[in-house]
Amino acid sequence: MQVRARRGQQGRLLFAGVASQSIEYYDFFVYGTAASLVLNTQFFPSADPVVGVLAAFATFAVGFAGRPIGAAVFGHIGDRFGRKPALLLAILIMASSTMLIGFLPGYGTIGVAAPIILALLRILQGISLGGQWAGSTLLSIEHAPANRRGLFGSLPQVGVSVGMVAGTLVFLFMGQVTTNEQFLAWGWRIPFLLTVVMFPVAYIVHRHIEDTPQFQEVEAKLNERMRAPRSSVLQVLRQPQQVLLIAFAYLPPTIMFYVVSTGLLQYAVSDLHLAKDLMLFVVMISMAAFAAGTIFFAWLSDKVGRRWLYAAGAAVTGVWGFVMFPLAETRSFALLTLAACVGMIAVGMMFGPGAALWAEMFPTGVRYSGISLGTQLANVIGGGLAPFIMVALLAATHTTVSVGAYVALGSVLSLLALAMLRAPREVAKHA
Repeated sequence: MQVRARRGQQGRLLFAGVASQSIEYYDFFVYGTAASLVLNTQFFPSADPVVGVLAAFATFAVGFAGRPIGAAVFGHIGDRFGRKPALLLAILIMASSTMLIGFLPGYGTIGVAAPIILALLRILQGISLGGQWAGSTLLSIEHAPANRRGLFGSLPQVGVSVGMVAGTLVFLFMGQVTTNEQFLAWGWRIPFLLTVVMFPVAYIVHRHIEDTPQFQEVEAKLNERMRAPRSSVLQVLRQPQQVLLIAFAYLPPTIMFYVVSTGLLQYAVSDLHLAKDLMLFVVMISMAAFAAGTIFFAWLSDKVGRRWLYAAGAAVTGVWGFVMFPLAETRSFALLTLAACVGMIAVGMMFGPGAALWAEMFPTGVRYSGISLGTQLANVIGGGLAPFIMVALLAATHTTVSVGAYVALGSVLSLLALAMLRAPREVAKHA
């Protein structure tokens, strides 16, 4: 009976983790797709198309600026009050801010207030995602058997691709059922308004998910001492080396992910003059490759170890940055798909083992704060700025080799950080 109850709880929490991650990333990335296709004209009208695209991608990056804030706020909540309440609050903030973007009037209606409000809502999205990722990930890892942490930790990461595919399908559907004028007028808003489905997920988390055994054990010990712990965020920041090493180690998957999912989309449509629907389909296929790679390499990391698999993914990413764009410039659907899929499989080589690898770098009492701060700092430095830097490099150099060098630099920094990263003695002893 207890075994059946435990399996039922694991099933519910894995559902909650994948569902919350899927919808959170759906919300976060529909903005990236909209920034590539429409937000530059709706909120940043400019005589120079490049300036409009840069402005739209700048607000895309602003969302990442909110992620360390979310990491700090939700890290404290998650380490002090539990993984579950932190995850629940993050879901509600994301749902509300994304729906408001769908209702927001454009520049032509309310003028300069439109891009200002858009940027503020984008920051709220970033704060939410900065706190949500660790919550769903730790709920899975800390319920997992010791020999399956990699696999369990990877399952919420699959929500990233599910969210991206769902967002892409919605944009493809809207492109089919609306004219270009209708899409620009109101069709692009529908993907944002569909966020209403997040509220039932929040209810499931609230009613049917228990907090993790590892957190409950730490909480019981703290209650026995009858004193509140120091802020977990401050405890982590007193020794920032671990956070910084994780941030640099996490650069290549964040850079490559956004170069493929957002930057390559914009480049192919604007510079190579390929059809929007064709490129959305390519991105969608690459997300399926990413999901398969994430699960496979996470499973493999439980068998052979995480660090060397992660390092291999970083190395492949550094090389593929130079190969991907020449393949895209052939304008061949098959080679475009190959370029995007290999890039995303390389990301999966790091995303899969990475969740458990980062969790193993911190004690339970500060783990939520530690992995949140490290990964979200990487997302600011790498992921959030990647599309902006890519467009700026292409405009300045007129060659994709500069983008390849940018991706390779992230990989070199990652390999150096991995070589220096060590689990604390008290964590390694119980790993």
